[in-house]
Amino acid sequence: MKRFFFAISMAMLSIACGGPDQNDCSSCNIPSPEDVVMYQINPRNFAPENSFNAVSSHLDSIKRLGTNVIWFMPIYEIGTLKSVNSPYSIRDYRSVNPEFGTLDDFKNLVVESHKRGIIVIIDWVANHTSWDSQWIYDHPEWYTHNEAGEIICPEGTGWNDVADLDFSNPAMCQEMIDAMKFWVEEVGVDGFRCDAADFVPYEFWVDCLQQLRSIEGRELLMLAEGQRKDHFDAGFDMNYAWEWLSALRRVYNGNTFSRQDAAPGQGRRRMGPVPVSSLFAADSSEYAGLPAGRVKLRFTTNHDECVKMSPIREFFSPEGSMAAFVATTFIHGGVLIYGSQEVGYPGKINFFNYAEIDWQANPHIYKEYCDLMAAYNSEPALRKGSLVPYPDNNVLVFERVYEGDKVLVVINMRDTQQHIELPEAWKGRACTNVVSGEAMTLPVGADLLRPFEYYVVK
Repeated sequence: MKRFFFAISMAMLSIACGGPDQNDCSSCNIPSPEDVVMYQINPRNFAPENSFNAVSSHLDSIKRLGTNVIWFMPIYEIGTLKSVNSPYSIRDYRSVNPEFGTLDDFKNLVVESHKRGIIVIIDWVANHTSWDSQWIYDHPEWYTHNEAGEIICPEGTGWNDVADLDFSNPAMCQEMIDAMKFWVEEVGVDGFRCDAADFVPYEFWVDCLQQLRSIEGRELLMLAEGQRKDHFDAGFDMNYAWEWLSALRRVYNGNTFSRQDAAPGQGRRRMGPVPVSSLFAADSSEYAGLPAGRVKLRFTTNHDECVKMSPIREFFSPEGSMAAFVATTFIHGGVLIYGSQEVGYPGKINFFNYAEIDWQANPHIYKEYCDLMAAYNSEPALRKGSLVPYPDNNVLVFERVYEGDKVLVVINMRDTQQHIELPEAWKGRACTNVVSGEAMTLPVGADLLRPFEYYVVK
């Protein structure tokens, strides 16, 4: 009986103190890749200092977007030698950037995310370090050298602020993996987004992922920033959908000029719009040969793309941007929202510096994202259903079919009104709009869609 009461007392003490493993996410469900709704956090979008605490105050808003995965851009201490203030120039893999807060602040952020059923993955920069990393001083043999014996930056990249690592060195590889284990075992993160994964040898990723996935009691989500199909053989769950994004841009911006085939003296010739039906080919190409259950991460913007142009401007308008997002998300899943796009931020964002975001701006855009992702999370067909395409030059029309449920998605991808003949089986049908929840009856004849209008019905 004494042993019984002692055990109860120790259990209560453990609960009161948060337990010995406050960061453990064994109670969190790691979503299947097909069910991922990922939100990318650039800490420099949230505050000029103490960003971790600022992000904590936004977690409820992020959760309302339907998020189940947060991806943090690199949070580590960065170098100062040859620096351009890039978060991808890592000085110390086991410490945090004081610009963002302390390691305890980040641990608390992981705990608070887990309380909301959100898992946390962090950017991992395996390919290179800063020029003042302690590794350079202690282990110069861990780096790539030129013929003169000098350590070099990653060849052909222009990334002059970082030094290239040599993955033929087993000791470096193991130290890299051990540092990744630190964040899982000591901090409680639930996986990694692996930067420049195409630059890193396949053999390293095989060993790395085998060791990480052998950590007792932990499941992990692993995302590769790359498009090599051997990432999935190595054990990654997701990689990047750059082919889709390129096809989407061609659909939106295909009215370009070319000198090719122009008649003499006519200068440049205007080319016609790229058919919307080309998106089906891009989708099919990206998924050809992928193992079952593996997913391409689809996005209309992220930290790299937003440096070049805001999605609001790239896709013509807030309405055009939303139509692009619906197409990108609902055709095959694997969704990413970059922190700032849900409030319709109109400008570029240079992630090397703090960007002031008005998180209260455009509440109607935020609500639209919330409604879209609520529909996405509530309808399995939109995440894992088979695709039935209905090709058209201007309107994206397709069904997602899963276990007898059918959802029809119709998106005008043009900035002009468009007519569309719906599939015969849907004409005149009484349906529910799964985004708004409203009842609607589809037309028997041609449907007239406003510029960038969309609907999703079952």
